[in-house]
Amino acid sequence: MLELFLKSFLTLFVVMDPVGLVPVFLALAGDRPQRKQAQIARKAVLVAGGLLVSFFFFGRGLLGYLGISLEALRIAGGILLFRIATEMVFAHHERETEEEKDEARLRADISVFPLAIPLIAGPGALASVLILAAEARKEPLGFVVVLFTVFLVLALAYLFLRLAAQVRRALGRTGVNVVTRVLGILLAALAVQYVADGVKALF
Repeated sequence: MLELFLKSFLTLFVVMDPVGLVPVFLALAGDRPQRKQAQIARKAVLVAGGLLVSFFFFGRGLLGYLGISLEALRIAGGILLFRIATEMVFAHHERETEEEKDEARLRADISVFPLAIPLIAGPGALASVLILAAEARKEPLGFVVVLFTVFLVLALAYLFLRLAAQVRRALGRTGVNVVTRVLGILLAALAVQYVADGVKALF
């Protein structure tokens, strides 16, 4: 049970990268009033949470309908997570394109796009939730553990968004980069493990 919790927490925390959200959030909403920033952060986390929970409960059925095996998803998820990890390590954050950034600056509501999707509940997070949901079936109360972890990481993401200015001042640009790179290395190792497990089960 503890192993499942630690694995779920590490996976989701690294993929969602609450620390890495700080500079993006400040760039998009840093010039808005504190009350508006709080509304944006709350809505972004709620939308992302709804999407992640939906994938947790209905993702397996969707895979079955599309004829996709869990092993194939595990391999694809591992490859995707490894790509995200390399971007984190080498500071090439490409979770949103320049066109998406420009659109976000012009839009009045940035909570759904790009904060909720794809920054918090991106492809890597969705794939991770589906894989963790499958692993939760092997443990008593596994579903409760994974869901609790999802809500815990979302709560941390909300906390970092609300305290974005303070976190940036405390860590500085260098501090944020160091934390992001360390998390990227851990995510790369986890991604390799996902691929190895998937290949082993598939063949």
